[in-house]
Amino acid sequence: MSHWGAFTPAVDARGEVVSARGSELDPAPSPLLGNLVGSLRHRLRVASPMVRRGWLERGPGPDPRRGDEAFVAVGWDEVLDRLSAELRRVYGGRGPEAVFGGSYGWSSAGRFHHAQGQVHRFLNSLGGYVASVNTYSAGTSEVLLPHVLGAGPEILRSLTSWPLLAAHTELMVCFGGVPAKNTAVAPGGVTRHDTDGHLRAMAARGAEFVLIGPDRRDLPAHLPSRWLPARPGTDTALMLALCHVLVTENLHDAAFVASHCTGLDRVLPYLTGASDGVPKSPRWAAALCGVEADEITALARAMASRRTMVTVTFSLQRAEFGEQPIWAGVLLAALIGQIGLPGGGFGHGYGSVGDNGFPAHKSPLPTLPQGVNPVREYIPVARIADMLLDPGGAYEYNGERRRYPEIELVYWCGGNPFHHHQHLARLREAWRRPSTVVVHEQYWTPAAQHADIVLPATVTLERDDIGSSRTDPFLTAMRACAAPYELARDDYATFSDLAAILGTEKAYTEGRSAAEWLRHLYDGWRDGRPVPDFDAFWAAGRVDVAVPAPSILLADFRRDPAGHPLATPSGRIELHSEVVASYRYADCPGHPAWLEPEEWHGSARAARYPLVLLANNPASRLHSQLDFGPHSAASKVDGREPVRIHPLDAGRRGLSDGDLVRVFNDRGACVGGVVVDPDIAAGVVQMATGSWLSPVAGVEPLLCSAGNVNVLTRDTGSSRLSQGCAGSRALVEIERWPGEPPAIAADEDR
Repeated sequence: MSHWGAFTPAVDARGEVVSARGSELDPAPSPLLGNLVGSLRHRLRVASPMVRRGWLERGPGPDPRRGDEAFVAVGWDEVLDRLSAELRRVYGGRGPEAVFGGSYGWSSAGRFHHAQGQVHRFLNSLGGYVASVNTYSAGTSEVLLPHVLGAGPEILRSLTSWPLLAAHTELMVCFGGVPAKNTAVAPGGVTRHDTDGHLRAMAARGAEFVLIGPDRRDLPAHLPSRWLPARPGTDTALMLALCHVLVTENLHDAAFVASHCTGLDRVLPYLTGASDGVPKSPRWAAALCGVEADEITALARAMASRRTMVTVTFSLQRAEFGEQPIWAGVLLAALIGQIGLPGGGFGHGYGSVGDNGFPAHKSPLPTLPQGVNPVREYIPVARIADMLLDPGGAYEYNGERRRYPEIELVYWCGGNPFHHHQHLARLREAWRRPSTVVVHEQYWTPAAQHADIVLPATVTLERDDIGSSRTDPFLTAMRACAAPYELARDDYATFSDLAAILGTEKAYTEGRSAAEWLRHLYDGWRDGRPVPDFDAFWAAGRVDVAVPAPSILLADFRRDPAGHPLATPSGRIELHSEVVASYRYADCPGHPAWLEPEEWHGSARAARYPLVLLANNPASRLHSQLDFGPHSAASKVDGREPVRIHPLDAGRRGLSDGDLVRVFNDRGACVGGVVVDPDIAAGVVQMATGSWLSPVAGVEPLLCSAGNVNVLTRDTGSSRLSQGCAGSRALVEIERWPGEPPAIAADEDR
């Protein structure tokens, strides 16, 4: 199992993957499987424990050379002795509050060799660590939705199921689309990629689709759809205008709002303009979003007359004021009055991840316990650079006034922060502040390059594990099919050895080997279930898991709001939240509102940087994983990340397909390759995240020769409410690259 699906690998006598065939049960295997070919013995694998020369010679401490210095190979015994001594020093000095346990959870689809679980369990055995909360993917929504719908991640995992959309939805209004590229990927993987089949079933039954956003590719081309290329960052304005039509033409469901919602009386004066003198009319919105007023009016009327699903992608909330389009989407769906009906209402994240829209298991899956973390300090995940740069600094988060802890040691296992984070020049500066940075890695990713100690880790195909995910109908036996590369070890083996040196082996291992843990986890999950024993499961390769029947978001609440109230103060959908209003955040008021972002076409910055960059998830890889793989490499332009640009914008700059360009703003620059494409709106360019950071030495501001788009994006919280990632957009300019482009670091031998 991989995060992009179940597969069978073919491995040659050298221990290298020569092909990866999707499961016979999968109607649409992901092409990302192609990146596995040649990955096990690739020259970018970490072959042995490595220590940065400066740390080895000068010892721990903040160091401006971190990320630039060479590494020295050391033996396992030496590196474990040095690392355990450093852990003793930090835990015995300032304690666990000085340790940041970093991991982003996408390293392996296996339940036991899950890097995030392994590192957190190990650090908890030592006394704990400073944690992060929420996600880069949907961190804004995870904080906002409890105030509005009474639940956060649970809502995101219990959307109205695809079979019910296929059977009942007549109109699907897609703010940000339903991008097919994202449905290939889900945490823990999926055996069957069924999303496109359900979309086709909807279309065959006569459903229509409206795509609102600047990229035509965000909805599959085969669907009967209408494209409204709204300018990036203006979705909230368009939603408010739709709401304005519904209430001024008495098309809204007043009875549903009265019985199931609260706060419309506070929102109506804003919609009509009574509170600020600006009616949020279609004419007002048209000037902002570039969609004709008549089209907005016609869409509102159509939505009120048909079974309509309003869906908003995760990407819209990864922006400054990202709470607003989510809250406005709930307001719009509530006014239509179809929340809780089959095929109607509100959806968040259809097409943002492959398992959204499929019912989740009610009982826990086999999972390695992480133990108890006694440290109460934490940060919102996207505020890591702030924490490292401003120890003790004050910030606000969800009604609290908090302070950043002072971190001395960062222990990172699984994930690449130099992919997820924004304004990478700032992150590089922050990353040099701790005394020690430890990374477990399979490859020489930018995270490994910016560490002090790099411990070589095995990959999925080099170890036994159990694969399962929150919606998948199977448990998969993940059998090792290759020997570990050079001196690579499982994370579990590394942590077990460290725990033995530090005296916490019993707490960490509980006396079990990795093989014994697999059997223990399976048997604990199997208890009471009519499924085969472990040996039979391992021999068969998979076992069926009961999956709940298709569900409807908030169906029980719709049927009986008193008997099934929401976990909001009112028990209802909060179109205006007194709690949020009480925080007095100018960047997130008590109801959905249009707030002009800094990074959009109408801002003052646009005079210098007139193109709106969409920095979205890639189609050719999962995040930055296996960026060197054949499928990812085939998408590049002369080894650089492609930049899609409208023919008009390309013509004004004298650019053609295949040209190398400098994409830049005042935060940095990167080299990209031009793809001229009429499916991207004029004034907008699209460049995916995930290309490995390749800094060009001696160039300021930071220049990435490979096309890492996050040298350009802004490192700021979406608002003081959620402090979520705001990196989905940036303002940039593009010019042809003069002469020979700089070399890409990953192309050079280490």
